[in-house]
Amino acid sequence: MRINYNVSAMLANNKLANNDNLLSKSLERLSSGLKVNSAKDNPAGLAMAKRMNAQIEGLSVANQSAGDGVSIIETADGAMSEVSEILQRMNELAVKAANGPNSDKDRSVIQDEVKQLTEEITRIAEATEFNGQKLLNGEFSLKGYVQGNLDVKVSSYSTEVTAKIYNIDQLVIEENPMPTDESDRYRVKVFTPKSGDFPDGVTATMKDNLLSIQGVNGFKMTLDLSRAITNSGFPDTVKELEITEVNGASKPLVIDATGIGPMVVQVGANEGQTLEMDIPKISLSEMGLDNFFVKDGDGTENDGKGVWTLNVSTEQAATEAIERIDGAIQFVSGIRGRLGAYQNRLETTINSLDVTSENVTAAYSRIMDVDMAEEMTNYTTYQVMTQAATSMLAQANERPSSVLQLLQ
Repeated sequence: MRINYNVSAMLANNKLANNDNLLSKSLERLSSGLKVNSAKDNPAGLAMAKRMNAQIEGLSVANQSAGDGVSIIETADGAMSEVSEILQRMNELAVKAANGPNSDKDRSVIQDEVKQLTEEITRIAEATEFNGQKLLNGEFSLKGYVQGNLDVKVSSYSTEVTAKIYNIDQLVIEENPMPTDESDRYRVKVFTPKSGDFPDGVTATMKDNLLSIQGVNGFKMTLDLSRAITNSGFPDTVKELEITEVNGASKPLVIDATGIGPMVVQVGANEGQTLEMDIPKISLSEMGLDNFFVKDGDGTENDGKGVWTLNVSTEQAATEAIERIDGAIQFVSGIRGRLGAYQNRLETTINSLDVTSENVTAAYSRIMDVDMAEEMTNYTTYQVMTQAATSMLAQANERPSSVLQLLQ
């Protein structure tokens, strides 16, 4: 028998230490509810779980962003709903003004109301905001630019226009010898798009100083030529106006339509998972309702004391106004339809994000969360083993005392 080294006690002590460590880890898992509390518990699992957690948090924020997008669309659509109501009222007034029995004084009263209604459309377009950002002033519409020609502006282009550079080799307009109304005053004489830039079969038409380039599958681009017409003196001093001629030299129109402008909504947790919402500009010119200048007091067209509005002051003008208002109603309805499609897509996106978040959270839980029933069983086992090891250590520590019997 040996008394200097109690090997039995050492063995019992080691087992007690191991059981105590297992009991401590089990207590940690039970108290935290997590199976992985540090990297040493499951290095690979921890790395996966942290990536999943970042995905879950990103999905939550993306869900909120998509909800903000729905709120933006609802705000814009609510404003345009009121614009639609105004246009309906203006249509009633135009029909009334086009009625022959009405006198010029009657039409003057109608014109005053039309003027107020058009001003209200402009006010709504300028005042509709979400989080301090204006929605209907064209700030979040697709923007294009004409390079090197300040007299020509890109008024708008549709979402079906591929984002790239477009070139027009030659563009000539002339005065229409047989106009049907003021909007048909000019027509396109020569339109030569650069081969390969525009879709095959595109056509160009003029209306209210706006050049509309249209093609198949919804391709549409509108150029504002008002400044070019005014600065050139056309048609008073120039019979034909070649837009692609600068200082006597031919210079093609270079149109940059690279997709600048739409509101970008982050609808996913990763880079590039976005939705671009094009909210077109709402204005009298875009709707074709600014063909008549109404002066305020002694104002003239040059001092700004007046507004451009819809003309119903004569029977002929009122008849033309009916067609213009019909086009404006279609314009607004088209925008509302597009925004409705965006809203439906966003609501579908929200549902998809919810499902994805549920699945990723379930996967994260399987890695990180502890099975409480199983762990409680382990805890009970470790507790019993620790108590047993403590008892055996006590017994092992008593063994060297038996040597005293040999000394009696």
